[in-house]
Amino acid sequence: MAFIPQDALQNLHKYAYKGVDKSPLSKYVLNPFWTWFVTLWPLSVAPNTITLSGLSIVFLNFATVLLYDPAYLTEKGGVVIPSWVYFSCSIGLFMYQSFDAIDGKQARRTGMAGPLGEMFDHGCDAMNTTLEVILAAQALNLGRSWWTVASQMATLANFYLTTWEEYHTGELYLGVFSGPVEGILMIVVIYAISGVYGPSFWDTGILSFLRLTNVPLINQLPDLPLNDSFMVFGAFGVAFNVQASYRNVRRAMLSKGKSTTWPLLLLLPFVVSAAIQLFWLSHPRYDDAVLLNSALFVPFLCAWGLQFAHQVGRMILAHVTSSPFPWWDWMWVWSLVAAVDANLPLIPGRAPLIQTNETNRTLVVYLTLAVSFAAYARFCTLVINDITNFMGIACFTVRKKDKNGVWQDTTPTTAGVAVGPDDKKKL
Repeated sequence: MAFIPQDALQNLHKYAYKGVDKSPLSKYVLNPFWTWFVTLWPLSVAPNTITLSGLSIVFLNFATVLLYDPAYLTEKGGVVIPSWVYFSCSIGLFMYQSFDAIDGKQARRTGMAGPLGEMFDHGCDAMNTTLEVILAAQALNLGRSWWTVASQMATLANFYLTTWEEYHTGELYLGVFSGPVEGILMIVVIYAISGVYGPSFWDTGILSFLRLTNVPLINQLPDLPLNDSFMVFGAFGVAFNVQASYRNVRRAMLSKGKSTTWPLLLLLPFVVSAAIQLFWLSHPRYDDAVLLNSALFVPFLCAWGLQFAHQVGRMILAHVTSSPFPWWDWMWVWSLVAAVDANLPLIPGRAPLIQTNETNRTLVVYLTLAVSFAAYARFCTLVINDITNFMGIACFTVRKKDKNGVWQDTTPTTAGVAVGPDDKKKL
């Protein structure tokens, strides 16, 4: 195989998705809707087609926002986006959540549940994560700011934690309040509010909004803007998720008689990769320009998001193939070289060697975006090819049963060996 080690391929047959969702909202409100919604889709539609359709809606929302605000400025910067754009983002994200929720149901309806769907679903989620951070920050009137960077950091950390937890426990655990359910719905509401009142609404102080400015003691607290308050709330959410995820991992390790501290070391890859990006982004002012205050901010975040998607994609692949945890990613070297070059002015009398002017900075950032995209596209293509070739399935084609009830797959070979009836039953 091109990407998955030969000895790990057999583990694909052993993989079975396990998930726990403790959300009352999901159980009593959303799941009945999803159960009905999936029946609207013909059995001829592959689950991965539904997943990709949902992500395509988000891409359309992203392109629309950048069409009206190409330099990614907020209203403070003089750009006013039409209200319908925010409403479309609200509807689009809700549709993405719905499509993302029913692809598994469609997989069970069509007999296509398996590791390929898990990989494809999480891969789309990883890309959507960064796109929604950028869109939500614009809707919250944050724009180019360290709050947006903090939001990117917190959101990616939550995703990494969930994937790290699933790797060690063998199941995807969603608590009573989780990002894929309540978190997404919060963003849906934020888009809708921005559509009604405009992004500037989020600059209102939280005490002023709650009419607490005249309440003794409480009025001594800082009247943080609503958008900043939302970021603070997110920080507490990350802290809660860290301890909740580790508690689940610790329980799983104890049940297996393994070390409960070793898994903590596997959080370091995210810390290292995020630190490199922050080091690059926080470079000193040189030639009167910094990434945070330039139109390169969005492509920089997108490149970071694609590198992250590659990182967690390898984690998910390790999970479904029962392979060792991926510690290293070669894209770190690329970003580190760029970060060190941008920070050379920290040394008195030194200037960047590569990013010497705005043109070169633009070239480096967009080249990083292109290389990050190419690396992730290569990973997705090779993994999909490996899994489909080995298991005798197709990514976007529904398998059918013959008159004997045996699944007839679209690819007639498994790792170069003809697939027989007994193998098809296993698949």
